Amino acid sequence: MLFKAKTRQKAGVEGWLIRLLLICMLAVMTISILLPLGDLFVKAFHNQQEEWVGLAHFSKYLSTPALSRSAGHSIYVSLITTLISVGGAFFYAYGLMRARIPGVRWFRYIALLPLFAPTMMHGIALTYLFGNQGLVTTGLFGLLPGWNIQLYGSTGIIISEVIYTFPQAFLILMVSFSIADYRLYEAAETLGAGKWKQFLTITLPQMKYGLIGSLFVCFTLSFTDFGAPKVVGGQYNVLPTDIYKQVIGQQNMSMGAVIGILLTIPAIAAFFIDRFVERKQKTMVSVKSTPYQIKPNRLRDLAYTAYCTIIVSGIVVLLLTILFASLVKVWPYDLSVTLKHYDFSNVSAGGLTPFWNSLLVALLTAIFGTVIAFVHSYLIEKLRIWKAVRQIGYFISLLPLALPGLVIGLGYIFFFNRPDNPLHGLYGTIWIVVLANIIHFYSVSFVTATTSLKQLDKEYEIVSESMGAPVYRLFFRVAVPISLPALLEIAVYYFVNAMVTISAVVFLYSPDFKLASVSIVNMDDAGDVAAAAAMSSLIMLANIIVRLGYENLSRRLLKRTDAWQRRA
Repeated sequence: MLFKAKTRQKAGVEGWLIRLLLICMLAVMTISILLPLGDLFVKAFHNQQEEWVGLAHFSKYLSTPALSRSAGHSIYVSLITTLISVGGAFFYAYGLMRARIPGVRWFRYIALLPLFAPTMMHGIALTYLFGNQGLVTTGLFGLLPGWNIQLYGSTGIIISEVIYTFPQAFLILMVSFSIADYRLYEAAETLGAGKWKQFLTITLPQMKYGLIGSLFVCFTLSFTDFGAPKVVGGQYNVLPTDIYKQVIGQQNMSMGAVIGILLTIPAIAAFFIDRFVERKQKTMVSVKSTPYQIKPNRLRDLAYTAYCTIIVSGIVVLLLTILFASLVKVWPYDLSVTLKHYDFSNVSAGGLTPFWNSLLVALLTAIFGTVIAFVHSYLIEKLRIWKAVRQIGYFISLLPLALPGLVIGLGYIFFFNRPDNPLHGLYGTIWIVVLANIIHFYSVSFVTATTSLKQLDKEYEIVSESMGAPVYRLFFRVAVPISLPALLEIAVYYFVNAMVTISAVVFLYSPDFKLASVSIVNMDDAGDVAAAAAMSSLIMLANIIVRLGYENLSRRLLKRTDAWQRRA
C-alpha cells in the first residue's frame, strides 16, 4: 500500500514537471515568435514618435509610385521565376524518375548543390558570366562572339531566383513522382491508352498537389529573397530591398514594418496551401501501391539524358565560375591564379573572422535548434495531457513557415531592442542571431521530428507506463536512439541554412560580430567582388563537407541498425 502511494506520488510529481516543461516550451515559442510579430504589426500603425496613425503608412506606401512599384516588381519576378523553375524541375524530376538515365545519383546530388550556397553567390556568378566584363558578354575575352543579356535588373534577379528555387521544386516533385501507383498505368495500357493520354489522365492528376505545392513554395521563396536582388537588382527595386533601404538607409522603422506585413501576405497564403497539399498528398499513398516500372525506350532516355545534362551543366558552370573568379588575380586583365582573395584582411570583411563567426553560429543553431525542435515535438506528439495546449503549440511551431526571414529580423529589432524588455540584453549578441536562425528554420525541423516520432510504436509507451518507468527514460532510451537519423538530418538542415541565410540576420548582427553572408553583401557593395566570390566558395565548401559527413554517418548508422535488427 505504501509502495502504491509512493508510485502515485512520483507519477504526480513527474506529471507536473512535464506540464511545467510544456508550459515553458510554449512560453519560449510565444516570446520568440508571437511577441516580435505582434510588435512588428503594431509598429506599422504608429509613427516615429510612437503615435497612432492608423493606415497612414500603408496609404503612403501604396500612393508613392517609387515604393508601390516595388510590389509589382516582386510579383512579376516571382511569377516568371515560378513558371520557369517549376517547369524545369518538373521535366528534370520526370526524367530521373521515368527514364533510364546513367548516373542518376549524381544528377540528383548536383541539382541540390545550389542549396549549399548563399543566394548572393548566384548573382555574383552571373556577374562574372554576363556582366560588362563577363565570360559570355565578352565571348571568352574576344575568342567568340559576345552576348549581352542586360543582367542588372529583372533579368538577373529572375535567373538568380530560378537557380535558388529549382532545387526546392525538384525535391517536392521528386516526392510526388515517387508515390505514383503503377497499377493505374497498367490499367490504362490494358484499355489501349497511349503514352500522351496516360500523361494527361494519370501523371498530371497524380502530380497536381506536388505541382501546387512547388508553385507556391517557389513563388514565396523568390518573393521574399533578399540576397539575389541586392547583388544583381541594380535600380530594379523589390519589396525585400525596399525593407533594407527603409530600415538601414533611412531608419524608417514604421515603413519597414509596413513592407514587412505586405511581404508576409503571400507567405501566409502559401503556408495554408502547403498544409492543404500535404494532407491531400498523404491520402494518395496506399500500402497497395506499386512503384513505377520503367520500360526501355532509347529515344526517351536519350532525350531526357540530354535535357538533364544541360541543367546540370548550367549549375556546374556557375559553381566553377565562382571558384575560378575567386582564384583569378585581377579579372579580366590578369587571369593568373592566386589565393590573395582568400586573405580578406584588406577588404570590408576584415579577415576570416566573419567565416569563423558563421561556423560558430551555425554550430550553435544546429545544436540548440535540434534539441528544442525535438523536445517540443515530443511533448506535443507523445504526451496525452492538455490537448488544447498542445494544439496551440503545434500551430505556433508551424507559424515560422509563413514568416520571411526579413520579417523575423525586423520583428526582433522592435521586440528585443526595447529598453523595457527584460530580454533586452540579448540584442546585439550572438544569441539573438542564433535564436533568429532557430526560429527561421524551426517549422521544417519541427515537422521532421514530429514525423519521426509518429513512426514510434505506441507499444513502447504502453509497456513503459505499465512498468512505471519515467517519461525521461523512454525519451532517452527509445525515442532518441530510434529518431537519431532524423535528429542528424535536422542538425545538418539547421547548419547549412544558418551558413547561407542573409535575410534573417542582416538586421541583427553587430559591428563587432560580422557574419560571412553579411560580409559577402558588404564586399559586393564595396566592389570587392572577387573576395565576395571567395567567401561564397568557403561557405559552400563548409556546407558540402558537413553534408558528406552526414551521409557517411547515416550509412554507418543504417548498417548498425540492420545488424541489430538481424540479431534481434
